[in-house]
Amino acid sequence: MKIVDLTHMINENMPVFPGSEKPKFENIGVLEKDGFEEKKITIYSHTGTHMDAPRHILADSKGLDDFSPEKFIGKGIVVDARGKSDITLELLSKYETEIEKSDFVLINTGWDRYWGEDRYYRGFPTMTIEAAQWIACKKIKGLGIDAISVDPVESLDLVNHNILLKKEILIIENLKIPEKLHGKEFLFSAFPLKVENSDGSPIRAVAILDI
Repeated sequence: MKIVDLTHMINENMPVFPGSEKPKFENIGVLEKDGFEEKKITIYSHTGTHMDAPRHILADSKGLDDFSPEKFIGKGIVVDARGKSDITLELLSKYETEIEKSDFVLINTGWDRYWGEDRYYRGFPTMTIEAAQWIACKKIKGLGIDAISVDPVESLDLVNHNILLKKEILIIENLKIPEKLHGKEFLFSAFPLKVENSDGSPIRAVAILDI
């Protein structure tokens, strides 16, 4: 098998959602002094490549810890949305046959090339309401995108978040999706930390291909 990493590195200088704090690392154990290495990590639950639970925005809904491990792994498909200003129903419907057979839909907008730049936070393609409603009717476990959000950063009502999370479709944001996955069958794995009452979690997202 071949494993393709779809995850951005976590460090103190990484991009974070506007208004969030960057991760902080503090050396608690120093090998030369204490005989072991250990770090205290302060990090928001929606930092870097991460997963949103319904509890993120919906009252009395599930956290990531309420789902079984099977929810976080399954067959993946890539939708090529590079060069598009919006992710439309017309675009998604072209992949309907593949989507019907898949557990995770990963949308490649090409926006991860701006990771670390100011441009990363604005102007990225998002789904139209019609497209989000259509994909929410599919029996998928999750939807991922290589941008900072499935809604515009300035959005106040988070329409796409609401549409997907109400159907318990997990949202994965800040992915890296290489072109070599286009048209391929692969197993997508994105396991969150097992944290009580989890509204979200950084993940290590990978695609596993048979070779």
